[in-house]
Amino acid sequence: MDVNAAFLAEKRDQLARQREARDAAIAAEADKAAWIESQVAAGRMQQIGPDRYRVLTGWDAGEVFTVRRVGDQVEVVAQHGLDTSTGGVALYTRRPEWHNVGTVIPDGLTSIESVLRAARIDWRATKKRLRYTTLADDDPALSTLSAADLRVSPDDYVVIREDTGARLGRVGGLYEVIQQRDMFRFLEDLTESGDVVWETAGALRGGRKVFVTAQIPESIIVDRGGLDDEIQLYLAVINSHDGRSGAEAVVTPWRIACSNTERFAVRDARTRWKIRHTPNALQRVAQARDTLGLTLKYAQQWEQEETQLARTDILLDEVRGLIDELWPLKDDADASARTRHHTRADHIMALFEGESQRLGRSAYAAERTMTDFLDHYQPRGSRTMSEEVARATALLEGADDERKSTVHRRLMRLVRA
Repeated sequence: MDVNAAFLAEKRDQLARQREARDAAIAAEADKAAWIESQVAAGRMQQIGPDRYRVLTGWDAGEVFTVRRVGDQVEVVAQHGLDTSTGGVALYTRRPEWHNVGTVIPDGLTSIESVLRAARIDWRATKKRLRYTTLADDDPALSTLSAADLRVSPDDYVVIREDTGARLGRVGGLYEVIQQRDMFRFLEDLTESGDVVWETAGALRGGRKVFVTAQIPESIIVDRGGLDDEIQLYLAVINSHDGRSGAEAVVTPWRIACSNTERFAVRDARTRWKIRHTPNALQRVAQARDTLGLTLKYAQQWEQEETQLARTDILLDEVRGLIDELWPLKDDADASARTRHHTRADHIMALFEGESQRLGRSAYAAERTMTDFLDHYQPRGSRTMSEEVARATALLEGADDERKSTVHRRLMRLVRA
């Protein structure tokens, strides 16, 4: 299964259907803004600017779109989130993406400098001291203000793009900028290869986030008789220049080519290595390689275990037993707790039936079901923005990693039984 190809097809189809549905719904309203307002009121969307909205629920949670109105004509435009501040789209990719933008080079590039130029990320970020004035914004003296008149903040710095001068973020004195070229060289060191064919590279949010993706040579094939579920893995480094987060290297089935797939790559990472913005952070290659498991042994072991799960039949009672083990019900639980427990179990069993249609009634289908539930359906509060933020935070920080590991270990015991 190539999640990227599936996403591309699904995205194009869903965008078309979503646009038609939204346009029809908006056009049908006497008040053209009523449909959008109803989505905002229901907590399914959030307005983030004039005619700009962020989706809070569903498969496209986090996506931003713009509603353009010209007379009675309404157009819904999805936002890819890529940097366009230099007059072009900051993306290099080997394959056309759903948004049909960026520089597409099917044969790929091996030269770091060539990729930097193709992806429009051949610029440096620099840390500068934060200077300020006590003058009011409307003070006429601002027009004659000189650098000598500015005060220096002792502990505050800003990160700027050298090519445009744009401010990317505010950071502290210990913050060390990680340059794009260093990200590429770090990936080369991790893979122990000087001729990596780069899959994707680009920038998001005006350059505040930068990414690069390389394909891991060995794909993983989960085999169950007639089923071959092939999973191609990629190695990606995602760096932040805005001071809000560190850099991160992940082994993931996703090729990053927009803000959606950047989130998915982090969400579905098989392994990850956090990189702090400190001196020499990228020099701990051996430790990073060990943490990420970047060896054929890792890929082969993971492939073998997933194939064993795919070839192991599982009873419905065993799936229910796994649910009870992960979410035990206390003997003295009240009626409300028992209802929540049974509702959760019914939901998971319904998901399992769906996975079983494609993967067979196997331990592999059970693992995929549990992962899907934890990532997308596990309640984390009320259906408001705070709940969606909590879900995104849980995915990014791996809040359910231990529970997922428990699922894998428990199912592997069935294999060895």
